[in-house]
This record gives sequence, structure tokens and C-alpha cells, in this order.
Amino acid sequence: MAKSAYEYVKQFELADKLLPGCWIVVRVDGKGFTRFCEDHGFEKPNDERALALMDDAALAVMAAFPDVRLAFGESDEYSFVLAPSSKLYGRRSSKLVSLITSCFTGSYIRRWPERLPGTPLRSTPLFDGRAVCYPTLKILRDYLAWRQVDTHINNLYNTCFWALVKAGSSQTAAHERLKGTLSSHKNEMLFSEFGINYNHVPERFRKGSTLVRQLKRIKVERPDGTEGARERWETAVLHCDIIGDAFWRDNPHLTED
Repeated sequence: MAKSAYEYVKQFELADKLLPGCWIVVRVDGKGFTRFCEDHGFEKPNDERALALMDDAALAVMAAFPDVRLAFGESDEYSFVLAPSSKLYGRRSSKLVSLITSCFTGSYIRRWPERLPGTPLRSTPLFDGRAVCYPTLKILRDYLAWRQVDTHINNLYNTCFWALVKAGSSQTAAHERLKGTLSSHKNEMLFSEFGINYNHVPERFRKGSTLVRQLKRIKVERPDGTEGARERWETAVLHCDIIGDAFWRDNPHLTED
């Protein structure tokens, strides 16, 4: 291809290749979603339709980018994990962040009418993205544990807060009552005042969503009419503990290179 006199401008582009040999997490996070949720009348403290829509968008990312090993989502955020060996787009941060974020956002908008059929999309949902490198599996697991603990803390608070508001308290009064309270106090309040056993709140709300590819055995019909079976990878949406070792023992392929 012939060179142009203007090609010198390429020297101003900055190299943004992420560190080799590290786990990459691309985290997608909603911008201004408190207002967005209010504008669209999302149920409080959790709207299962909206959370399922987030899962749909994350599933689309997993389908478009096979290098994504695992995804974890809560509220208006999702974290996508790529293995240390991944060479996707030369590990360029700008490429990974922009493509995963745009895929997620576009899929969120595309699936909106299916998950919220009676709710017109009144404003454009916006998501920002960032890429962070984690040098060891332990640190990656600690990152994911941090996000799942955050899910529990936020959901416990919000469950208490909206129970108080729906019972007639003002939002200011509800915030004041919960200020400085421990988890044990919140659990006791929910049970004694509202008859809510927090352990019976759906795991989707307490533990977030974990997307992982699992090997499934499916039935197939052979040409001679007899039944057989074959295996294929399918992405599952789980609502489970990912802090302990059991999840990682059950999914050893996540940490294989």
C-alpha cells in the first residue's frame, strides 16, 4: 500500500498493551444508573427483570469473545476475566475495553424489549469500562471475592432500607436508622419487624451472577435411529458462592492454561 505524507500522525498513538502473564479483568459499570432505574420504574430493592437483562448482555459478551473464561455480575456492573495466556487483540487495553463494553451495551439495548416489554427505553443506558491486570490466581480470586462480598453488603443494606421505606419511613429516616449498624443488627431487624429471613432471599440477589462455561452431555439421534450422546460447552448462569474452594474445584478448566 502506498504511503501517505500524513502517516506521521501514527507516531502519536500510545502503546497500551497489557502486561503479559497476568489475568485480565475488564469491568463494565453503569453510569448514572440510580437515575436510570428511577426513570424506568425498577422494582426496589431488586428488579429481577433488570438483573436478567444484565445477564443476557454478559452472555452475549461470552458468546462473542471465547477468550473470556468467567464473568461475575451484580447490580449494574459485570467483570469479565481473560486468562494470562490470552492474546486477544494483542492484549491491547483500548481494544479489549472498547469492544467488550460496546458489545455489552449494544446487547443490553437489544434485549431490553424482551426483558421489560411494557417499559419503553426512555434514555440511553451508558456503561464505562476499564481493564486491570492481576498477576496471580490468588489475587484474581480475591478480586472476585471482593465483588461478591460487595454484593452481599449492598443487598443486605438495600433490603433493610426499602423495607423501612415501604413501611412508611422517609428515605432520610431509613438512612439514619441504618447508619453504623452491623450485619447482625440488619438481619435481626428484617426478621423481627418484617418477617424476612435474609437467608431465604433469592441467591441471585445475595450472591450475584456467575457465568461459566460447563461441559454438558446432550442426547443425539444417530442415523440408524438409535440414541447416543455427545458433549459440548454451554455457558451457565449460576448464583453461587465463588469465594470458597468448592466452585474452583468444580470448574478446574477456569485456571488451566
